[in-house]
Amino acid sequence: MTDKTWHSATDIQSIFDRIAPVYDRLNSWLSFGQHRIWKQMAVNWSEPKIGHTGLDICCGSGDLSQLLALKVGQTGRVIGLDFSPELLAIAAHRCNYKYPLLPLEWVQGDALNLPFEDNTFDCVTMGYGLRNVTDITRCLQEIYRVLKPLAKVAILDFNRPSEPWQWAFQRWYLDNLVVPLAQYYGLKDEYAYIMPSLERFPIGTEQVKLAQEVGFNLVTHYPIAGGMMGVLVGSKTVNNEQ
Repeated sequence: MTDKTWHSATDIQSIFDRIAPVYDRLNSWLSFGQHRIWKQMAVNWSEPKIGHTGLDICCGSGDLSQLLALKVGQTGRVIGLDFSPELLAIAAHRCNYKYPLLPLEWVQGDALNLPFEDNTFDCVTMGYGLRNVTDITRCLQEIYRVLKPLAKVAILDFNRPSEPWQWAFQRWYLDNLVVPLAQYYGLKDEYAYIMPSLERFPIGTEQVKLAQEVGFNLVTHYPIAGGMMGVLVGSKTVNNEQ
């Protein structure tokens, strides 16, 4: 899924470094606070249990990582990984202030080259990251590699609705609410990338096929939020063969 006309990894990293100071505030306003519910749904679909080791890829400011850590408990472990040092610094500061006892670690790294051994994690989550990587297949392969057999991944992101009126509303929402609000903070260009990235992003059925091709089974894409968002869920095969 690499697109030479799209942003490079360095471009995308710079975008997220720039929006880091207002990232959480904008997400809350633009989703009317619903993004927390969607992230909790993704966490639940990854089926974390007490004592599990979890990974949250493209963790941003860490709110999804925190939800995952609450599920695995004090005997578990969660790593939040992101390639934006600015967002990781916010995640670490906020977590140390609000949730000092959560079993969380923060790692700067690349979703296309995860710095972990094979078969490491009991569950993996990813929020609003798959749409931004430069190679979706490679990203899914890396997730598959680091998951333990039978473990699950849940990937939350924007979704292109199937109904034309829903797609029209989504475009209106992004053009008339998201971009103007971002412009107020001097971040119009940084948020204007969402629609072009969404237009290039595979629809749910295509995501399912890509996940199956790298080895995942029991793969399902769940449209949520009226079809404007979606969660891709898959399990690693038992025999670890692709």
